[in-house]
Amino acid sequence: MIHSLFLINHLGDIFLEKHWKSVISRRVCDYFIDAKEKAADPENVPPVLQTSHHHLISIYRDKLFFIAVIQTEVPPLFVIEFLHRVADTFQDYFGECSEGVINDNVVTVYELLEEMLDNGFPLATESNILKEMIRPPTILRSVVNTLTGGSNVGDTLPTGQLSNVPWRRAEVKYTNNEAYFDVIEEVDAILDKSGTTVFAEIQGAIEACVRLTGMPDLTLSFMNSRLLDDVSFHPCVRFKRWESERVLSFVPPDGNFTLMTYHVSAQNLVAIPVYVKQSISFFETGPSGRLDLTIGPKQTTGKAVEGLKVTVHMPKAVLSANLTATQGNYTYDLATKVLVWDIGKLNPQKLPNLRGTLTTQAGAPKPEDNPALNIEFKIQQLAISGLKVSRLDMFGEKYKPFKGVKYLTKAGKFQVRT
Repeated sequence: MIHSLFLINHLGDIFLEKHWKSVISRRVCDYFIDAKEKAADPENVPPVLQTSHHHLISIYRDKLFFIAVIQTEVPPLFVIEFLHRVADTFQDYFGECSEGVINDNVVTVYELLEEMLDNGFPLATESNILKEMIRPPTILRSVVNTLTGGSNVGDTLPTGQLSNVPWRRAEVKYTNNEAYFDVIEEVDAILDKSGTTVFAEIQGAIEACVRLTGMPDLTLSFMNSRLLDDVSFHPCVRFKRWESERVLSFVPPDGNFTLMTYHVSAQNLVAIPVYVKQSISFFETGPSGRLDLTIGPKQTTGKAVEGLKVTVHMPKAVLSANLTATQGNYTYDLATKVLVWDIGKLNPQKLPNLRGTLTTQAGAPKPEDNPALNIEFKIQQLAISGLKVSRLDMFGEKYKPFKGVKYLTKAGKFQVRT
């Protein structure tokens, strides 16, 4: 299974390594470093690389590369999922997953990795179980451990490990029972110059925060579940009932977790909420070109567009950009030839515009194709797919019927209180 794990920052430096069998030299990561340097973007590094004696399987999270070294034949998606669990655990324990935070809590990191993998095979990957074995670091606990010589490792085996519901702690008690569910959707689309959608799909997830006493049993159903395709569930979901009734039935973990992820490939259902007017031209003679970008909202969602950012990968001949932005700020990286325009919240009353001149290398040929625009944005309390929750029920001896389901939006977010 997994032989070794290496953590590499975005500069290509190895700052942490963990071996479960014999020690593998760091030189095995040279293959990955070479692939990283060839890739235009860190996210474009191939997730699986083959060497003469090993396979390198990696993910990219929060400007860090998690690289697993494999010596035998293993399903790659199995390893990729485990690496994401490692990153999620660091995020849950330390609040963020960054090189500085990992180095500051390196002892806890090694304790977690020791419990998450047993002789190279995944053992305990649920946050509830890990927190019973290894207590999350706090300032007070660190001081006490320093004075007494203690550690964060628990003395007893987690109660969940001995039950048929290993993802939930036993004897959970809350004064106020609450459950929160967030529907988060990411739209990936390609548009041509005229604004016509060439390709579009939606990747969605339901993030949950459940704080309920005892052992609750929940069911969640949708009004239009047939939209969902390529679904993936948390282990708590009863898959057979979803297959037969299209209903999510589960005993939830305690705290934060991802209930399910899904895919929507109906291109005609995806309504792109912004439009772009662009003009990028390079002159036949003279070392310059011009750029003019304007972004505006479409009157389809009625929601504010936030976190708007435009990224343009310029041709290699472009040396500098002298531009003026009516909203936000722009940067141009000479080394990577990437222009980034960070707009922020879109103001429909005054459309943001970026225009100016581009200086190209003298004597360089005119670029054959204009660069593509990558546009990122966020819209709160909106599900682009139109997914709607129809009913949420909870069963258990200690629970009374719900007082009601409060829908904060039509589909984007809702909460439940008992």
